[in-house]
Amino acid sequence: MLINVTGHQIDLTKSLQDYVHEKLKRLERHYDQITQVHVVLNIEKLKHQAEATVHVARAELFANAEAADMYAAIDQLCAKLDRQIIKHKEKTIDHHHGSKQRKHAHTRFEQP
Repeated sequence: MLINVTGHQIDLTKSLQDYVHEKLKRLERHYDQITQVHVVLNIEKLKHQAEATVHVARAELFANAEAADMYAAIDQLCAKLDRQIIKHKEKTIDHHHGSKQRKHAHTRFEQP
């Protein structure tokens, strides 16, 4: 998984980049087909914003978060992405299993 971190109106420190990498690596626990993640960290007045685009197999997921602290915004962002990835994974699994279940259910109703 390739992780790109950019900053807008913020100096990206090594510790901030390491924190983002550490948090985003946890996403691979749920879904191993993540190819690329692009994270943008931004500060507007007193609002710390984090947004990310995640490229996965057959989809592109986006999330953003806003908090008073940049680390809290990153935590919220990762939680949102985690939920989206789990939902995406369940949709792909249900899609594959759903066709088999319908086929078996259909044949079951045809028999007297």
